[in-house]
This record gives sequence, C-alpha cells and structure tokens, in this order.
Amino acid sequence: MVAAGGAGPGGGAPPRRHAPAGDQAGRHGVTDLLIVLVLLVAAAVPLWLLRDLRTVPQGAARTTDGTRVSVVVPARDEEQTLPGLLRSLRDLAVAEVIVVDDASRDATATVAHEAGALVLPAGVPPDGWTGKAWACHTGSGAATGDVLLFLDADTVLAPDALDGLLQLHADRGGLVSVQPFHRVLRPYEQLSAYFNVVALMASGAFIGRPPSTPMAFGPCLLTSRTDYDLAGGHEAVRGAILDDVRLAEAYDRAGLPVTCAVGARSVTMRSYPGGLSQLVSGWTKNIASGASAAGTRASLAAVLWICAHHAVAVGALLGLLAALTGRGDGWTVGSPLVWTLAWVGLAWQLRGILRRAGSFRWWTWALFPLPLLAFDLVFARSAALTVVRRSVSWRGRPVDLRHERSAEEVG
Repeated sequence: MVAAGGAGPGGGAPPRRHAPAGDQAGRHGVTDLLIVLVLLVAAAVPLWLLRDLRTVPQGAARTTDGTRVSVVVPARDEEQTLPGLLRSLRDLAVAEVIVVDDASRDATATVAHEAGALVLPAGVPPDGWTGKAWACHTGSGAATGDVLLFLDADTVLAPDALDGLLQLHADRGGLVSVQPFHRVLRPYEQLSAYFNVVALMASGAFIGRPPSTPMAFGPCLLTSRTDYDLAGGHEAVRGAILDDVRLAEAYDRAGLPVTCAVGARSVTMRSYPGGLSQLVSGWTKNIASGASAAGTRASLAAVLWICAHHAVAVGALLGLLAALTGRGDGWTVGSPLVWTLAWVGLAWQLRGILRRAGSFRWWTWALFPLPLLAFDLVFARSAALTVVRRSVSWRGRPVDLRHERSAEEVG
C-alpha cells in the first residue's frame, strides 16, 4: 500500500521530476537571446550620445586679425600644476595671462609671478559667491582682451591649441567649451575612467544637434568679451557649484550658442595628482550635481549603459564562480558563453571611448569592474553629500549647496 502523501516504494519521497533537457535548453536559449538584445541596445548608447564627438581643430592657421586674447586662470593651491600651464602659454599669442590667487595656502602666487603672469588676489568671496566664480569674475574684470580664455590650472595647451580654439569660435560663436584629454599616470588615477566617460555621454553635447539642456566643461572656456557680458558673465552663476553648466544656460538664455569639444592632443589636463583622497574629493564635488543638471534623455541613456556594465560584471563573475566551484547554478542567468562575449564586447567598446577621453591603461577597460566599483562608491558618497547633506568640501573650503542658485534665478 502506498502511504498517504504519495510516498514511493519503501516509504521514501517521490523522485524529483526534472524538466526535459530540450525544455531547459529552450528556456536558456530564450534567456540568452533577451540578454543579447538588451546588451546590444545598451552598446548602441555611445554610438548615439558620442556620434559627434568633435575635437579642437589641429593645425589651424595662426590668427592675424588683431584679436587680443586674455587668459584667466582661477587658482587655489595649484603650485604643483600651474607651472605646466604657464610654460605652455609662454609662446602663444596671448595679450596677457592673469592668475587669480583664490586664497591659496601654498606658493601659487609666487609660482605665477615668477612665470611672468599678472597675479591678482581674489580675497574672500562675497556672500552668495563660490570661490571659483568670484575668481573668474575678478580676472575677467581686469582683462583687457576682446576674447577671454578661462583655463583651469591643471590644463596644458599645445602650440597650435589657441589657433584651433579661435577657429572653433569663429565657426560657431558664443561659448566654446573643451573637455581636455585626461593624462592619467599613476594606478589610482585610472579610477577616473567611468567619470570621464559618463561626463561626456550624459552631457548630451555630442549627439549631433543642440542638446535640450546646454552643457559646458569648466577646464577650458573661450568667449568674446561682448558675448560674455551679454550672458551676464560669472556674476550670473555666482552661487553655482557647477558654474560651467550654469554659464552654458546663461548663454543659451541670451540666445548665444554653446559648442563643446574634446581636447585630443591640443588641450590636456592631469586632474588629481595629489593622491586618491584628492580624486575622491574632486569627483564627489561634481558627479552627483552634474548628473542632476544633465538632460533627461542623455542621462537615462547613460544610466542604461552603466547598468549594462553592472549586469555583465555580475553575470560573468557569478558564471565563473559556478564553473570553478560547481555551485551557484541557481544564481546565474544566461550561459557563461554569452556573458564572456558580452564582457569582451563592452570592454572593447570602453577601450575605444577611453582612447578619446584620456591616456588610460589597458587594464582599466579589460578589468572594467574595478573602475566601475570606484564610480559606484564615489557616486553614492557624492549623492549623500549633495542631495542629503547639501554640503561638500573642496580644497579645504566648504561649499553649501543649500544656497546654490541657477543663472535664471540670479540673472
């Protein structure tokens, strides 16, 4: 007699029924197909967001129209980076180089003076002003040129960079903004990889038409004095931590175009050479605020791309764990072959983008989960400080985001 409950012979539990092998293979095939389709959509995101990734023109003819270019460099604790910029400006046809010393605690002013630059002390920013906006405002007020070139202290210009910038401005007008080619030297600097790529993609500045939300990159900005005054200058963005983005909005409101480019070999920079803590602080200050200021469609597309990288990293690593230990089959979705091919494909695509953004090493894209994890951690920290605490710190100076105002509010 069979015992109640359906026990088989000998009173044991009934044998577990397994789905036919054909059914399992069919389900795995459908899952793999869905994974491949989602990843293909994600891989197409950079093709859309970066399809017009223009660079500063190289080999442009030297300007002979009598244009006077004033270079304004806001500088706070930049004694290590400033010499490289000032050396690169020495042989360029600029009318003057103005270094605005933003209450530096090192020898920034001495270094600038010895290099022949005009050094202006910024003093304490007035209420409602950020330090950088006030320094740029101070420098622009002293400038005598009819074209203003604002440069961060960690940028370096190639011999033909100024001619290329002026040509781009002559073709487009308004505000010309350049994201410099990022020179990364030490291993920890490689962790900036995803920050650089996401900044380019989420900006929406390279989709081949004017973005719905105008964007600009702060390290290199060129404009005529007339357009700068018409847009309201840095006074229009005096309380903004993202002064570059808000300045782009001010130009757009004034009916002036904003053109973005990448630096290639013409305009380069080395950000955060002071160590890992400086890198974390710098990206903490910018990344979450930048994400909130970017256009919706470009931001969502960039998020999809980042999510695809997370999915591939987790899927491939779980598949590898299951293959090595013989356990974890219940955790994995999709076949190991699909995840392996996806890893190779996304890593190779990341390689191509990083080659345009900076001098990143091979392991940065081959082992992309490492810089991806750094991006996650710093973004979470940035979001906590900017969204919840509403305060960040940069170069020993607190920045209170509760009083940040857009160009429209202060204009």
